[in-house]
Amino acid sequence: MTFFDAALLFLSGFVSGAVNAVAGGGTFVTFGAMSLVGVPPIVANATSSVTQFPGYITSTLAYLDDIRHFWRQALLLCVISAFGALAGSLILLALSNPSFRALVPWLLIAATALFAAGPWLKPAPKPGAEAKVGSFAGSLAQFATSVYGGFFGAGMGVMMLATLGLTQAGDYHRLNALKNMLAVVIAAIAILVFVSGGVVAWPQAIVMIPGGALGGYAGVWMAKRVPQGLVRGFVVAVGLFLALYYFTKG
Repeated sequence: MTFFDAALLFLSGFVSGAVNAVAGGGTFVTFGAMSLVGVPPIVANATSSVTQFPGYITSTLAYLDDIRHFWRQALLLCVISAFGALAGSLILLALSNPSFRALVPWLLIAATALFAAGPWLKPAPKPGAEAKVGSFAGSLAQFATSVYGGFFGAGMGVMMLATLGLTQAGDYHRLNALKNMLAVVIAAIAILVFVSGGVVAWPQAIVMIPGGALGGYAGVWMAKRVPQGLVRGFVVAVGLFLALYYFTKG
């Protein structure tokens, strides 16, 4: 890893942390940076999961007061998410890099479209409603989302918030708290599989994680001053660039 590669990865970690704090979608940035420095796509995907994990934990802790109201009911969805993430991550490891590379541009286009539609997919506010979890439809939707999250994390948060809004009760903040809680489970299982499979690029991850921590702190400042639509547009542009990059690279 050259000094330029390390600088690019650290910067991508910083930008990813800031983008996640403002609008989400930081995975696009870290995955893209590792692709540009020559990291194979499966390794880049797995390593992105590692670099995003601390942010999932801190986001969940921020919602701890909300989670206390429904964590017992949410245990079923946590178990379902664990099995889904296990299936998705094992499917990823079963693929070769050329096979996964062929899927990447299509996954990126789908994730970018989902991310761009995020503001219209947010659940309608239900003030005062208690979060009710564990319905059959919600369990199926969460399993499908967690399989996707274990396989390819970009856009997982938006997808999960949309499906939870359709299948569960509760106001936006409680559904977002549930989403963050389940994201921790999905990421943790995927990371365990990726680490055991030896597909995590630890030198690159070690460079990006401090950048992500600093970016997350700076993102709080950005969130108060930079329009969310501008940051969302940046993430969409990165997603489309990456899709074009993988299409042309073949």
